[in-house]
Amino acid sequence: MYSVGDYVVKANNGVCRVEDIVHLDVSGASKDKQYYLLIPQADKSAKLYVPVDTTSTSIRSVMSEEGAWNIIEKIPDIDEAWIANDKLREQEYREALKSCDPELLVGIIKNIYLRKKKRLSEGKKSTSVDDRYFRLAEQALYSELAFAIGRDPEEIDQIIQDKINKR
Repeated sequence: MYSVGDYVVKANNGVCRVEDIVHLDVSGASKDKQYYLLIPQADKSAKLYVPVDTTSTSIRSVMSEEGAWNIIEKIPDIDEAWIANDKLREQEYREALKSCDPELLVGIIKNIYLRKKKRLSEGKKSTSVDDRYFRLAEQALYSELAFAIGRDPEEIDQIIQDKINKR
């Protein structure tokens, strides 16, 4: 169970602060059921309500600073998530984003990057699905890494490039 003031990662919303633990006062909602009131760091005007009893699949703790640096160090060694089947690719992208697993996000980013590079060499454009999921995966990964190491998300790409180039 998380406490007020904890930071968590929620799929599609990124890093959020647990603002409160509440009972919803709406018709049809159980008066006994508790919810985390989450405030996304990217949009502090938003309010998300997540049932306390279903958090194992919908939110997780933000990685530590050490964990973030470990992920950054491991990026060159993480395999791309190669998915040959076009119909399954978008589903795999969606599942990786939903999982909020940094290594899965890196695999998706690497896969899309390599696909784009290959398509460009063949004189083709990147697909809109790849472009959209690349942006979403990068945003999810970079925002958590930035939060964990105390940097701006815009700096993360350069930090990763520097680490890769030092190898």
